[in-house]
Amino acid sequence: MAVTVATLRETAANERRVALTPEVAKKLKALGADVRIETGAGLDASMPDDLFKDAQSIASANDLLAKADVVLAVQAPENDRIAKMREGTVLIAMLQPHASPERVKLLRDRKITSFSMELLPRTTRAQAMDVLSSQAGMAGYKAVLIAAQAAPKFFPMLTTAAGTIRPSKVLIVGAGVAGLQAIATARRLGAQVEGFDVRPEVKEQIESLGAKFLDLGVFGGR
Repeated sequence: MAVTVATLRETAANERRVALTPEVAKKLKALGADVRIETGAGLDASMPDDLFKDAQSIASANDLLAKADVVLAVQAPENDRIAKMREGTVLIAMLQPHASPERVKLLRDRKITSFSMELLPRTTRAQAMDVLSSQAGMAGYKAVLIAAQAAPKFFPMLTTAAGTIRPSKVLIVGAGVAGLQAIATARRLGAQVEGFDVRPEVKEQIESLGAKFLDLGVFGGR
């Protein structure tokens, strides 16, 4: 008997992501899974229903959950949706258990096996499931685009008939996944970039992206 994998449409405000892509649906089907997705789940992510050729579209979330063995979601489903899941269901999402003891209790009482993706250890073995790093990279990229749009001058140096506009100076605070992506994006846009982090060992990473490492000595050291 095939395992039924169901993907919910996100209902959280401003959430446009979807937990399943057409490519992954195809892989799951090839493994023998019965793949189902709530109608319209991928619309906000520019993935209309007709792209999910390997997943059955189900209009009712209740009908979807009633037969699901594994439920995929981005954000934690609302408690009323959890209550509709069968006992023994596996739920995979970013559940933020510390933010909602009530949800944790409901998952326990419903005997739902839950995997909170944001709590997976960030190790080499788990790299393919590291949702935080992938989303942090996108956040760093988008943050610089928003900053460039809001800035009062252009990022790159521009030479025009009216004169030369010097490039903007950009400071990126923090050189984690998001910060390094922000540095790379600002450099690609032509800005003069400095990166600051309390960890001196990231200096090499910052400089490898063409930015200047802002030494702690600037602030009097520690």
